[in-house]
Amino acid sequence: MPYREDEIRQIVRRVVLRTLGVADGHHPRRPLVTAEDVSRAEPGTEMKLPSESLVTPLARQIAMERGVTLAPAASDAPAVQPAPAQGEVVAIGCDHGGFEMKEDLKSYLVELGYRPLDCGTHSQESVDYPDFAFAVARQVADGTAFRGIVIDGAGIGSCMAANKVPGVRAAMCYDQATATNSREHNDANVLTLGAGLIGRNLARQIVKTWLKTDFGGGRHARRVNKIMEIERRYLRNR
Repeated sequence: MPYREDEIRQIVRRVVLRTLGVADGHHPRRPLVTAEDVSRAEPGTEMKLPSESLVTPLARQIAMERGVTLAPAASDAPAVQPAPAQGEVVAIGCDHGGFEMKEDLKSYLVELGYRPLDCGTHSQESVDYPDFAFAVARQVADGTAFRGIVIDGAGIGSCMAANKVPGVRAAMCYDQATATNSREHNDANVLTLGAGLIGRNLARQIVKTWLKTDFGGGRHARRVNKIMEIERRYLRNR
């Protein structure tokens, strides 16, 4: 027997809420902003969100693609850290597979007003990605750079390597939605990219979104603190 449209919407709502980590029964009156809602907004406009609304990841992605600004109600605006000043240092490194993308992103960082710190590699000769992931992560952990970017073929190995450095929260991102989430929810300070998975234009969009997105604070700060406490607890018990 086919489902009615209102039944389908309820099923979708429950799935989305579970994906967002929210129990439907606990927030029965919270409005859900979907991709369909954002698609109805005029490109380049500001979309006022209802109080305490939940925005799906796909809705955020479509908003970025259409240039729609999602504006929360004033009382719901998250407590965020100040945006980094223009001219901040961004450490950037790669293996041979990410060399061409690194060179392009270096010039793009300058366009955005940042100062790239090139940690290598400097050619397409075969090298080992952990060396360069560590070089970038160390600059961030030491405070020389406020953020770091590492590029290899898939972005996975560099993410693993960078996360071994204390104080680093590396995130592999493959679209603007994951870039936003890694900053808003996880306060990621190192971004890893897979040059074999994404193209030049998408890489630029991800980098811009990742650098310009503030940490959301609030409940996310509590969770990030728990991530860092795992690291501290492990180091204390060594």
